[in-house]
Amino acid sequence: MAKKKDSTLSRRDLLKAAGLAGIGLSTANIAHAYSLKDRRQVVRSLKDRLRHAFNLAIAEMDSAEVWNRATLGIAVISSSSSYLSGQLREIDQAAHRIAQTLGAEITDSWAEILPDET
Repeated sequence: MAKKKDSTLSRRDLLKAAGLAGIGLSTANIAHAYSLKDRRQVVRSLKDRLRHAFNLAIAEMDSAEVWNRATLGIAVISSSSSYLSGQLREIDQAAHRIAQTLGAEITDSWAEILPDET
């Protein structure tokens, strides 16, 4: 019986295949959140809408101890730094716009393109 070849890739192999990675953080102030449920509704909707509009990974980066604030982390990959830069800018603008429609406000945001490790 033939042995199966291991198809898992290392982090370095994945970065070589993808090219560049961009990461970002956004902090949202949710003034109307008076419970964990209120906070989760806004955070879930913001994450789902961004995920639907862009091909990105997004996750909540802080604990839910403070009901009226949330920090979201995003990651995107591309082989073009100019495309990646534009996409990070568009994601930030969309996050501001979507948060506003949900009754929240993005109070701080940061994005960076990680250097190529090859």
